[in-house]
Amino acid sequence: MTDFYNNLETREPGQRQIEQIQAVAAQVAHAKATCPGWAGILHAVVASDITSTQAIAKLPITRKSSLIELQKNNMPFGGLVSSEAAPLTYVFSSPGPINEPGFEVPDHWHFARALYAGGLRKGDLVHNTFSYHFTPAGAMFDSALKALGCTVVAAGVGNSEMQAQSIAALKPKAYVGTPSFLKILLEKADSLNLNVSSLTHAVVGGEPFFPAQQDFFKARGLNVLQGYATADLGSIAYETPARQGMVIDEDVYVEIVRPGTGDLVADGEVGEVVVTNFNKHYPLIRFATGDMSAILVGQSPCGRTNRRIKGWMGRADQAAKVRGMFVRPEQVADLVAKHEALVKVRLQVKQINGQDSLQVLCEVKNTLSETTQLITEGVRSVLHLRGEVVLHAIGSLPNDGIVIDDQRER
Repeated sequence: MTDFYNNLETREPGQRQIEQIQAVAAQVAHAKATCPGWAGILHAVVASDITSTQAIAKLPITRKSSLIELQKNNMPFGGLVSSEAAPLTYVFSSPGPINEPGFEVPDHWHFARALYAGGLRKGDLVHNTFSYHFTPAGAMFDSALKALGCTVVAAGVGNSEMQAQSIAALKPKAYVGTPSFLKILLEKADSLNLNVSSLTHAVVGGEPFFPAQQDFFKARGLNVLQGYATADLGSIAYETPARQGMVIDEDVYVEIVRPGTGDLVADGEVGEVVVTNFNKHYPLIRFATGDMSAILVGQSPCGRTNRRIKGWMGRADQAAKVRGMFVRPEQVADLVAKHEALVKVRLQVKQINGQDSLQVLCEVKNTLSETTQLITEGVRSVLHLRGEVVLHAIGSLPNDGIVIDDQRER
């Protein structure tokens, strides 16, 4: 029995890159030909011109938040579902509202790979506590578990006492759901004096997985790994037994960009996760998730050769209202683009004596007084606000992806 779901995970990195660039080009051609929404968004793009990572980085960004307006004007999916898609079996609705389709396709959200890395195998009984209602998480894992040949206890959310009793009675090997609910179930079982030691594995997601939770599960002998997914894209990256970052899924192409832009950041720098999927039924191209992460340098010790991300590191949606004016990451990006001396900008918003205070922290190539004056004028022009410009040496601002640091009490 192999440690890998299939041989895609151990491809030579250069070969994977070539094949993924070709797959992105094919996805663009397919989306333009079969999805009226994508035909509009990508009207100026020629698929045959996509021959490099740099060419992909020039494709337009479509933000998750823009789906609300797209779908409002063209229900239910904004014209982004292919006319050649498999039969539609589900319509989910996430907060926004944003509608997501589900199709009669085995492992449609391609999460089986992450579950396999988490130790789940054919014949295992798995307790699934993700919601089956409105959001696709329950169906997402259900579909993947069936593709692996597992048997699913369709538990859903809530009723911790009944769920703990079910685990004690049915003795599943594994749990899938949020880490916080797994802790609740284990503590409920303890309070009821129930034996739930059959649980030896878990794949968790849907929320941050904190170190204290990890220590709690480790102390109980539970092998718990996490996956990173969204309702629209399915699996994006997953933890492996090496526990060193999250390996990017083979069914997506991932970029990290500066928040508010489509510009790639260097490996190691925190930015927004942008994903192109290879799903022919519901294509998503340079889809900005609003989540923050960073590419880890090097390969995973587990033997998988795809790139890794650090995992979920917060949200990129950093708009703030300062003195009655909205300031957005896109404007900060415009400010940087306007001044050759600027390398990086971080807005710091505080409240002093009941008044909003704005500092514009700038990494610059030189610290001349003329530079400060030019940037100050640029702040007024681009942000339509007055702010104190503070110059910093290159590399001195925090590498956390934050563009607008709002420190006001709420």
